[in-house]
Amino acid sequence: MAVEYELKFRATEQVQEKILQDHPGQWERISMQTTYYDTPEGALSARRCTLRKRLENGKSVCTLKTPASNGARGEWDTQCDTIEQAIPVLCKLSGNEEILSLTRNGVVSLCGARFTRQCLTIAFGESTLELALDEGVLFNGEKEVPLCEVEIELKAGTMADANAYGMIFRKKYGLETEPKSKFLRAKELGL
Repeated sequence: MAVEYELKFRATEQVQEKILQDHPGQWERISMQTTYYDTPEGALSARRCTLRKRLENGKSVCTLKTPASNGARGEWDTQCDTIEQAIPVLCKLSGNEEILSLTRNGVVSLCGARFTRQCLTIAFGESTLELALDEGVLFNGEKEVPLCEVEIELKAGTMADANAYGMIFRKKYGLETEPKSKFLRAKELGL
């Protein structure tokens, strides 16, 4: 299984600027536009699964996320032009055929996010982490709210290293943990 483990923190533009100053290096800048999908009945959300299509600097990447243990998530990606083309591929990659049967009558777009990500690879302990600064908006229909957060994602190594770096980072910049995903926050705008 492809596993995603990340820590999210609420931030401000000023904190992001300080992080950029404190971490000189080759920051990659990615323009992201994300649409989240579910069945009309909400079958994927009920199973804590996330289905999304994201344009990353114009390149379409479709993703399926599923629950896993220890705060991690299963995550599989494929490059497809439409979410409908991606679903069978993602089901095969994940081995989760239930998703295919749940979505056989189609999916609908629920909400989304538009943001710029600046990311930098960090070595810490025995691990490789990605430090990402996200700034933009979350939206649901006509409702929008600002998005400004920091993510630390484990790319290789141990969750213990990611947690240790996250604790140091959180204290240094006075950050609060963001317990909800972008999807959940955008979805809640419609409630």
